[in-house]
Amino acid sequence: MKKFFTVLLLIGIFFGLSCTIALASEAAAEKAALDPSVKQMIAIAAGFGIAIAAFGGALGQSRGVAAALDGIARNPGASGKITTPMILGLALIESLVIYAFVVSLMLVFKL
Repeated sequence: MKKFFTVLLLIGIFFGLSCTIALASEAAAEKAALDPSVKQMIAIAAGFGIAIAAFGGALGQSRGVAAALDGIARNPGASGKITTPMILGLALIESLVIYAFVVSLMLVFKL
């Protein structure tokens, strides 16, 4: 079963990397064809996208920490078992915000 998932992962990586090579020539053609109004909308969309992602990430992290602290307050002996999953969850939430930031940067660099 482990071998199957490894092969599946390698195939996914291969197809993911081959798509970027195949679409590389189209990016140069699209870059020359953007109107100034489209560039303005891309910049506005990137700004709103990162703002919404940061707000959502902060809201999710605050709720996660509040729930963890509530659980620790009810049972102080379980603080070790609560802290590790909380930190893992916070890291995953932050990674989603970083992905939104990367997408926003990709949009802006398309200008």
